[in-house]
Amino acid sequence: MEHYKGLKPSRRNFLTGAAAVGGALAGSRLSAQTADPLIVNPQPWRQDLGAGVDAAPYGVPSKFEADVIRRDVPWLTADAVSSVNFTPLHALDGIITPNGLCFERHHGGVAVIEPSEHRLMINGLVDKELVFTMEDLMRFPRENHVYFLECAANSGMEWAGAQLNGCQFTHGMIHNVQYTGVPLRLLLEEAGVKTEGKWIMVEGADAAGMNRSIPMEKALDDCLVAFKMNGEALRPEQGYPLRLVVPGWEGNMWVKWIRRIEVGDQPWHAREETSKYTDLLANGVARRFTWEMDAKSVITSPSPQAPITHGKGPLVITGVAWSGRGTIPQVDVTTDGGMNWHKARMSGPSFDKSMHRFYYEMDWDGAPLLLQSRAHDSTGYVQPTKDALRKIRGENSIYHNNGIQTWAIDADGKAENVEIS
Repeated sequence: MEHYKGLKPSRRNFLTGAAAVGGALAGSRLSAQTADPLIVNPQPWRQDLGAGVDAAPYGVPSKFEADVIRRDVPWLTADAVSSVNFTPLHALDGIITPNGLCFERHHGGVAVIEPSEHRLMINGLVDKELVFTMEDLMRFPRENHVYFLECAANSGMEWAGAQLNGCQFTHGMIHNVQYTGVPLRLLLEEAGVKTEGKWIMVEGADAAGMNRSIPMEKALDDCLVAFKMNGEALRPEQGYPLRLVVPGWEGNMWVKWIRRIEVGDQPWHAREETSKYTDLLANGVARRFTWEMDAKSVITSPSPQAPITHGKGPLVITGVAWSGRGTIPQVDVTTDGGMNWHKARMSGPSFDKSMHRFYYEMDWDGAPLLLQSRAHDSTGYVQPTKDALRKIRGENSIYHNNGIQTWAIDADGKAENVEIS
């Protein structure tokens, strides 16, 4: 193997070397000094029978993936029943979030509801007030759509500067799944919305009685009353047996355990749209009804929880991008803090109001990096820097921070959350 020492590390040389090793194995047995015992010696998993088909009737991840879990930040909230945990974005790939890893945000803990006893009421400015059982809802036409759900406070701790060291914590209040449900417009049509009905108030069955006002135009456009995610029933923490899906809009409006929809002629000015989920500007004025989630992206690897461990040579930079206003046709990546930008490679399906996966491949020479990504959405909007946002909105808010994120990579491959001017 001595003749490989002078080769510059690269993907081509690595593959050439692998082919040569393969030829050597085919032609003769490698000595103990050069052979990897993990490939040439029988391992226990090749000698013993594994578990049978019913060992785990509901499949579970490999025990070697035990670190890939949702995590919370205990000091963020006073009590876990009104708190949040975070999706491990750094450990995922593609665009679909596994159901067991979708972040949670609760205002009164998880409601445990027997589906046969659950009801959905539509009342207010309608021709006929209705109450649906789950069985009733299953008889309506249903649709399947892949959407992201992002909390308005995602990246909120970063408004005043770099705070949390890991994209799970800076950007993990988001998930992306396929929802199955009944278009809300069909249920409203069944009830018959009166002419003066311009708003709906959606209410949850949890202990917090979560409720939000939604304009009728959105309700009749693309909202779903969903009962499945990624093909299976909603998880309890995701609103089982029924939740609202409000594509592209802040997650607080996606009311879980939905029990009532009231039609009215004006917004309700509920707690979660007045004292909360408004954007306090530097002059003390609050921006209200900022529902849409702006274009945003983050590099998930390398990142603080996913450092470079293989040393110099081929490096795959990857991340996700999304927009509440459409698709993501382009993502740019910089390795030098924005002095030079490179067009990333988009891979996988491109759905409206969904996550998009991007990659940028390079040969890393071991020099420090300042990694950033910048999303472009289908409306022409370009993701701004954090400083650009602060010049407009100040630093009082914790909501709707879609500024560009920076990871500093040192010569050892370790990453840190930083800000650069």
